[in-house]
Formats: sequence, structure tokens, C-alpha cells
Amino acid sequence: MHTIDQYRESFLEELNKITTEKEPKNLYEPINYILQLGGKRLRPILALMTADVFETDFKKAIPAAMAVEVFHNFSLVHDDIMDDAPLRRGKATVHEKWDINTGILSGDAMLIEAYRLLEQYDGEQYKKLNVLFSTTALQVCEGQQYDVDFETRDDVTIPEYLKMIEYKTAVLVAAAMKMGAIIAETTVENEDLIYDFGKNLGIAFQLQDDYLDAFGDPKTFGKQVGGDIIENKKTYLYLKALELSSNAEQNSLDQLFSIQPTNNNDKIATVKVIFEESKADVATKQAIEDYTQKAFNVLDKLEIPATNKEALKQFGLWLMTRKV
Repeated sequence: MHTIDQYRESFLEELNKITTEKEPKNLYEPINYILQLGGKRLRPILALMTADVFETDFKKAIPAAMAVEVFHNFSLVHDDIMDDAPLRRGKATVHEKWDINTGILSGDAMLIEAYRLLEQYDGEQYKKLNVLFSTTALQVCEGQQYDVDFETRDDVTIPEYLKMIEYKTAVLVAAAMKMGAIIAETTVENEDLIYDFGKNLGIAFQLQDDYLDAFGDPKTFGKQVGGDIIENKKTYLYLKALELSSNAEQNSLDQLFSIQPTNNNDKIATVKVIFEESKADVATKQAIEDYTQKAFNVLDKLEIPATNKEALKQFGLWLMTRKV
């Protein structure tokens, strides 16, 4: 097994090769901008790591890892437009730096490029990767629509929310890992198990993101802290607070999540107090731990060396305790 830094270094080396200057400039400059903004590179690293876990040269998975990362960033460009988000990874979003039309078109080009990257594989392997990728891409769109729908609903349930983040976030993490398994030509059972591992890890990852959106450090989080509160998103924190708080706090939350005040700082501060007094923050941390443990339980069934299982577990533990 290689280190996370080795996966990242190999991936970034290849990423630099595809972010070269092309014409028309106004189409490709925004693509290069978003791809070079940084980020955790979670999904491509997991694709490479999974190939390595199943004892295959991880560099064989680089085109698939690149496809996942390009698709992920395409979705971010369009999500930021829909959310009117000013920041992404601490920098101006594409539509803020250029304009909305540029964001839409450059995002479209990224989606096409993601599929083109998979063409580096042949035969049955290409077919399996393409089918998985298409299924996942559609699920991500469905998850985004659920997310948008929830903003104007006042009856969202926790199971509905968990389904939404499974589709919007977790399935792409799961697909990245399954791609690594497909490229390693392991058994179908191992492919399905690593997918389940990735899905549960992805849910824990998104719940951690929800927590950090409210309680993260603006200097390290890279996005606007309190953004979900400003946008009236029915996150796990919000839904747990409704479940655990007093009637007065419930009414206050309902009222706060129905308005767009001129002073968002007051709204964020008030909501965070309710999250803490209701212990919704504690419940969210517990859910993160629970889904991480569900992922770890899958490892017992995987037919891989114990040292490789431990490497996957350590990565999961890092995700559960991250601050960015």
C-alpha cells in the first residue's frame, strides 16, 4: 500500500497535464480555475487507494479518478450557481469570478470531459465503468433536486434527508471506490462490498460537512460558515434540533428558516444556540460515528490483507475527525 500523499501527488501530476491552456479561453479558463482550487481530492484518492487495496497498480485507476474529480467539480460549479454561493474553497465561485452563463457552459464541458476520460479503458471494463458512472451521475442530480425541494418544505423527515445526502454525496464516493475495484478486476462481491463501504463513509462525510458548516472554523473550512442556515437548508442538525428542542425553540426555528433577513449573522448565531441547547450538535456527531462504524463493519467481509483493511479504516477515522 502507498500513502495518501503518494496517491495525491500522482493524481495532481496528471491533473496538471489536463489543465493546460486551450481555446476558447473563456470556456477552459474557468475549468482550469475550479480544478486547481484545491480541495481534499477525497474521491480520486479513494479510487486510487481502492485499486491499491486490491493489489493492482493504482496508476491504472488515474483516468477513472480524474473522471470522478472532473464530474464532482462540474456539479460544484452548477450547485454554486443554484445556491448563489460566493465562495468555494475560500475563493470566488466560478459564476462570481466570471458570470452565470460561463459557469453553466464550462460546467457542461466538464461533464462531457468526465465521460471522455473513461474512454481510456477497453471492452467489458469500459462498459462496467460507464454504466456505474451514468447511474451515479443521475443519482447525484436526483439528490440535488431533493436538496432544492427541501428548502421550501416544512415536513422533511430524517430518513428523507439521509436519502438525499446518499444520492447527492455518498454515491459518488461509493462509485469512486467501486471503479478502483473494477479496474483491479476483483470479484463482484468485493466490488459491491467496497461500494457499501464508500456509501456509508460518504454519508458520514456529508454529515460532518453539515456539522462544520455551522460549527467549523472559517479559516479552515473554505466555505461560508452558516451557509446552510442562510439558505434555510433542512440539514441533519436542523431536523435533530426540531426533534429534540422545546416547543418554543421549534417555533423559533420554523420562523428563522422561513425568512431571509438583512442581518444573516444574527440568524446564524441564534440558530446555533438552538442547535447546542437541544443537543442536536451532539446527535449529529453520534450519527457521523455510527455511519463510519457501518463502513468499518463492511471491512470484515472484504477479501483483502489485514494491513489494507487497516489503511481503509485509518482513512475513515481521519474523515470523521477532520476540521476542513
